[in-house]
Amino acid sequence: MNRDEKQQFVAEMREVFEAAEGVIITQYKGLTVAEITALRAQMRQAGAGFKVTKNRLTRLALEGTKFANLAEYFTGPTAIAYSADPAAAAKVAATFAKANEKLVLVAGGLGELVLDERGVKALAELPSLDELRAKLVGMIQTPAQRIATLTSKPAAQIAQVLKAYAEKGEAA
Repeated sequence: MNRDEKQQFVAEMREVFEAAEGVIITQYKGLTVAEITALRAQMRQAGAGFKVTKNRLTRLALEGTKFANLAEYFTGPTAIAYSADPAAAAKVAATFAKANEKLVLVAGGLGELVLDERGVKALAELPSLDELRAKLVGMIQTPAQRIATLTSKPAAQIAQVLKAYAEKGEAA
């Protein structure tokens, strides 16, 4: 890499760190290109990304970001999983790591909070933002539906009584 390429890499990595809410640091020693490609595809489907890093340049990119305290974990063959939804990258990385022991979860960052391997696995078990939103909407809608049902029943009963009187009047 020449100097311009290095500067571009640092700038790209800084953008990744600034846009992400969650970052998972992994070591991928022994993964084939096909396996990394499959992992990247799974990440994309979940709205996350996976990027092989250059440790020294990545540590430079981390400076001044909310993930600056993760710099010490960038040693060896390192890659990061990142996403705007903090749980999305963790879910895919943890699932892939269970199926393929060559991918090792090292650490993670949730804003300025540093997570160890257990913390990353715990984060992976949390529901995603979309799942939480769906649950919240469901909880909000249920009482509203019950209120609508309760308030419409008396009106429906009154309408049925009036209809019965009207039909009785027409029959007479």
